[in-house]
Amino acid sequence: MLDVRRLRLLREFAERGSIAATAKALGYTPSAVSQQLAVLEREIGTALLDRTARSAELTDAGRRLAGHAERILRMIEFAEADMAEPEPSGHVVLTAFPTAAVAFAPALAHSLRRHSGLTFQLRQSSGDGLPRVRSGEVDVALIDDWTGRLPTRGGGSLRFTLLMHDPLVLVVPADHWVADPAVPVDLRRLREEPWMAAPPGEPSRQAFDRLLADVGGAPSVPWEFEGLGTILGLVARGVGIAAIPSLALTADVPGIAVRRLPRAMTRYVYAVVRTASVRRPSVAVTVEALKSAAAAVDVDRVGLRG
Repeated sequence: MLDVRRLRLLREFAERGSIAATAKALGYTPSAVSQQLAVLEREIGTALLDRTARSAELTDAGRRLAGHAERILRMIEFAEADMAEPEPSGHVVLTAFPTAAVAFAPALAHSLRRHSGLTFQLRQSSGDGLPRVRSGEVDVALIDDWTGRLPTRGGGSLRFTLLMHDPLVLVVPADHWVADPAVPVDLRRLREEPWMAAPPGEPSRQAFDRLLADVGGAPSVPWEFEGLGTILGLVARGVGIAAIPSLALTADVPGIAVRRLPRAMTRYVYAVVRTASVRRPSVAVTVEALKSAAAAVDVDRVGLRG
């Protein structure tokens, strides 16, 4: 009889593409993953991986079994959801990008603590929420997207729930000339200011680059810092100015002024779960709690001055 845990390993290998990545995602050692997949090969009676000294890839049989594994694991989760007790219980693991984790945690904890049989764990992540949900490592992921096209990537295995729109806003020191709401925000005048931004490749940096593209592009060497909280602290100290998602401003930051930008740029914030787990009471109540948390986070209450 096929072992469900080994099928999960195979499904994860098909998703990740390497023994090392599979081990890292599931918290195993590479040798343990390799050994378990070898056991699965003996159980099935055929080679599932084509191994070389440096890599491994699925054989045709391995790809077929990985497809079966995806369907089997989905049906198991459907069965667990169907047989679950009506009252939410058990342990739910949630992953979120940093600003959402900070902004949503208070309201989320307040909502979920009403269910005495339910516990949850909130982890911070950066950009790997979808594969973690798909693999079953986490139950719910909070993800952000600047394109508006993200739900098409999940296929039928993932369910996306739009929680909120989060606009990009301009943040300047409180004594900056553009802090005055009577002064129009002119990006051309601001282009040569000492901008601060996330490193290249970060979603907020990509939005920043697009924002200034129409006025000649971003400065050639902007100040680059990891973490929006770090950038906000430096703005408050008068080091420079920044354009950041307003969700990062849900906590009061003294010494700054926030202005709306003339060009509206918005990211979309989603809760993502596996389609097979939607009916699980623990997952369903967590998604509802996230909706309430998103509604409680009013991105217009961030000291905007027009």
